[in-house]
Amino acid sequence: MKGLLSRCRALPVLATCSHQLSGCGPHRFYHRDPETGKRLVLSRMFQPQNLREDQVLSLEGRSGDLTCKSQRLMLQVGLIHPAGPGSYHLLPYTVRALEKLERLVDQEMQAIGGQKVNMPSLSPAELWRATSRWDLMGKELLRLRDRHGKEYCLGPTHEEAVTALVASQKTVSYKQLPFLLYQVTRKFRDEPRPRFGLLRGREFYMKDMYSFDASPEAARHTYGLVGKAYGSLFRRLGLQCVRVQADVGSIGGTTSHEFQLPADIGEDRFAVCPGCGFSANMETLRMSQADCPACRGPLTEARGIEVGHTFHLGTRYSSIFNAQFTDAQGKPCLAEMGCYGLGMTRILAAALEVLSTEDCVRWPGLLAPYQVCLIPPKKGSKEEAATELSGHLYDLITETLPQLRGEVLLDDRTHRTIGNRLKDANKFGYPFVIIAGKRALEDPAHFEVWSQNTGEVVFLTREGVTEFLSQVQVV
Repeated sequence: MKGLLSRCRALPVLATCSHQLSGCGPHRFYHRDPETGKRLVLSRMFQPQNLREDQVLSLEGRSGDLTCKSQRLMLQVGLIHPAGPGSYHLLPYTVRALEKLERLVDQEMQAIGGQKVNMPSLSPAELWRATSRWDLMGKELLRLRDRHGKEYCLGPTHEEAVTALVASQKTVSYKQLPFLLYQVTRKFRDEPRPRFGLLRGREFYMKDMYSFDASPEAARHTYGLVGKAYGSLFRRLGLQCVRVQADVGSIGGTTSHEFQLPADIGEDRFAVCPGCGFSANMETLRMSQADCPACRGPLTEARGIEVGHTFHLGTRYSSIFNAQFTDAQGKPCLAEMGCYGLGMTRILAAALEVLSTEDCVRWPGLLAPYQVCLIPPKKGSKEEAATELSGHLYDLITETLPQLRGEVLLDDRTHRTIGNRLKDANKFGYPFVIIAGKRALEDPAHFEVWSQNTGEVVFLTREGVTEFLSQVQVV
């Protein structure tokens, strides 16, 4: 064994980390910054865990408040923590997943010409009164007054604000269009009965994009581009969303589509025609309609969680705020608009709702907060001599696979058994778990590699581990 450890220390690829290990006990690990190549350790993570059902119930106050799997699991493993009715602290693992989702959204939106902006959450009442939505939205708006008596709302959406912004630019040419302006921000709605954790709250993250085009035809083209980008996003996440016709509601416009993720707890009902592919929210169909309006075939009903929504607005808002551009003849024309929303925190919770088991979180691969959890032996066990090999393997992975820097977490709680830590890793949903067990004492050392999403378990040398993980996609 001593010779094996000596050979590992001599490996060129590990030479840079040998000075970190010299003079240290075999199970001293540190919480370190991934930018400096230092190790991330689980014992230093802020992740309050409430793994018993009764503890989770006490967090929400009333047993009836805990009504779905994603909410229960997110509370149990420390992904969220209640802050008030319909409001949650998003804890470190969730923030990491949300940041990854935002990077994916950035990729898809910028690929079709989206430009990122950031608008204030405080929205002046006069903007909403101009569109009559100050009264139309009713109690859903969270309203407040400043010290001067001026009225505002905390924006649930930003059609008024962005249209006023574009209208303030007096020299927009048709050559500059389309504008596709989007943001990822907190939104606020005074839900009468918040429930389902992040699926329906008073405060949430949304990606909202607003398009400004030079003609109705160009606006419809943009509308189609965004719909395809949404489809691409959900495919990358492994979510089987259905695009359905929907009502325009208080936002208005002429055309609207929802992206529904089928789920038993979904609050929306939609119909799909297996024959021609027609799909629509049940709100848009006649109450007794059982046949497809396109081909007269039978409709199949399902429940879903709305994770995205698109609207073709026409000049509904641009006419009110006089959002104009100059056409090729130098004539001022109203911009044709669209708006497009993605519920960011809702996508996260909805994905966990449909992918997770009753007891264990399962993430879309690209959104997992950490891709790899490395479990060294228990202190005082027969395998303890392989502890230092675990540290070497951690360093080898992060040195040779740059995409995994900051994605590997070392479970340094070596006072606990491997089995207990494996149960935790399974619960938290790391896509890959690597264990230094009995076979790590072999020559060459073999590590037990679990693929959580497939249930596959293989034993690999350290070179095999890095080759295996080289295929892992990150964002």
